[in-house]
Amino acid sequence: MENIGFSGRIKRNEFVRIIVQCLYSLGYCDSAACLESEACVSCKSRDFELLETHILNGNLDNCIASLENINGLSEESRSSALCLVFEQFLLECRKYGNTFLDLELLRKKVLALNMRIEEIHKLAYELLSFGDFGFDCVDYCAVDELRQKLISRLEKLLPPPITLPERRLESLLELAICGQIDRCTYHSSTENMSLYRDHHCNRDQFPTETIQILNGHRDEVWFIQFSNNGEFLASASKDHTAIIWKVEDDDRLTLKHKLCSHKNPISFLSWSPDDTMLLTCGNLEVLKLWDVETGSCKHTFGDNIFISSSCAWFPDSRRLVCGSSDPKKGIYMWDCEGNEIKAWRGVRMPKVLDLAMTPDGGNLVTLLSYKEIRILNTSTNAEHVISEDRAITSLTVSGDSMYLLVNLNSQEIHLWDIAGTWTEPLKYKGHKQNEYVIRSCFGGYESMFIASGSEDNQIYIWNRRSSIPIEILSGHSKMVNCVSWNPKRPQMLASASDDKTIRVWGPSNRAFPNRKRNQHRHMKLKEKLFWSFDSAKMNLIDSTKLSILRLLHPHLTVYGSRDQ
Repeated sequence: MENIGFSGRIKRNEFVRIIVQCLYSLGYCDSAACLESEACVSCKSRDFELLETHILNGNLDNCIASLENINGLSEESRSSALCLVFEQFLLECRKYGNTFLDLELLRKKVLALNMRIEEIHKLAYELLSFGDFGFDCVDYCAVDELRQKLISRLEKLLPPPITLPERRLESLLELAICGQIDRCTYHSSTENMSLYRDHHCNRDQFPTETIQILNGHRDEVWFIQFSNNGEFLASASKDHTAIIWKVEDDDRLTLKHKLCSHKNPISFLSWSPDDTMLLTCGNLEVLKLWDVETGSCKHTFGDNIFISSSCAWFPDSRRLVCGSSDPKKGIYMWDCEGNEIKAWRGVRMPKVLDLAMTPDGGNLVTLLSYKEIRILNTSTNAEHVISEDRAITSLTVSGDSMYLLVNLNSQEIHLWDIAGTWTEPLKYKGHKQNEYVIRSCFGGYESMFIASGSEDNQIYIWNRRSSIPIEILSGHSKMVNCVSWNPKRPQMLASASDDKTIRVWGPSNRAFPNRKRNQHRHMKLKEKLFWSFDSAKMNLIDSTKLSILRLLHPHLTVYGSRDQ
């Protein structure tokens, strides 16, 4: 059999057969038949073509013989295929009112074959229940249609090369595309993907440059988070305030509301799933609920001595949970009016250091000690524990509710599956974290990236498939406490720092767009340059530049220079 391809690993007949199948599935039947004739390669194998003929002719004995004679077919597959054939024949006997014939079939032919007992019981049950389901009332003309359905079911059941998997060429191409995406370090979009060329995203499409610096806070900024719709950014600060920023259409952020009723530093906040409300709290602060549209405080939960360290929402935006740094308080579930729904307290509930709810509402994730994370299934109340060797400082859940990101003071970030099937986490290294709470996040296209703050004043970004950072962003003058990736604008990242600022990061081609337009306003007079080669007019107040330009353009006439 001749092989083709650059490495000679593709069998020509298999390749042509898959192309023929694709042409048929796309509706190009004449072209497919022409290719079959020219290449002498059929879309269907000889064994399956023979089986198909016997099915359409209603010849049960020949169908059985064909299935028995197929080489390389496992007994399980053969038994399942025979069961489908017998099921069809029993149905046809029932339609024609030949009850004696279908009983004889079950007694003699089925029992004589090496079929699994489960399949025989299934046939017996179907024989008894056909009438109950109204199969004996089906019109005779439907028999041909049922036979075609049987052929389709057998095509999916029987393995290659007897049959081809459905839409095999499209599946192979999609696998190739997914492979290219996996190898694309800065993958940020599928808009320009094409079968005509290999896929590759450039670094200039990735958030690597500061596009805006927000200076709304008067002290260290400890926490930031984009809203679920990507239209807002909320920030929490040591200055006792939180700010809601509006993300404009041109990717610039403007101050919408400043929330000022807290009496102590705010270290945590959480957006409601519908983005109409915002929760704020802190290690020494109460939990407050804010209206995003008006900026007004809707409710303060508990009493003035109830300290809430972290909080999260249920998917319905009507229930919330919060964890207290006071071991006696534990975890509370409230509605938006402050009515207590449920509480977890007791000896097994130490102080809550961090807390998160998976977006689907299925699991409540809590950091109850410095080395232990407890995951509670909210439907079954089943729980399992993830243990770490080093102290955990923060946790974050992914948008698909499948993964958990954990920051450790060992200068590592660990990625766990929430289902608890992994025995070891994926690990990411490179950032600096020894003493303080540093928060990380998922982000980018399909959350393929991880970003984290760092004690060395920088932001570190990893592709989830690699433990080594692909980017280290500099700009802050003090420790970076928290980062947040815009879920709807994968090219926008924000970072919060002890330097009292929030930096918004974007692709290099968007960095400070006004700077280029207004650059001439900030240039010194001696660096201004006006030129025209045809009219030979130019002003230049710099002898070094003048000499270089004269070497490049001998016919250039300069006005206003020192040597005139």
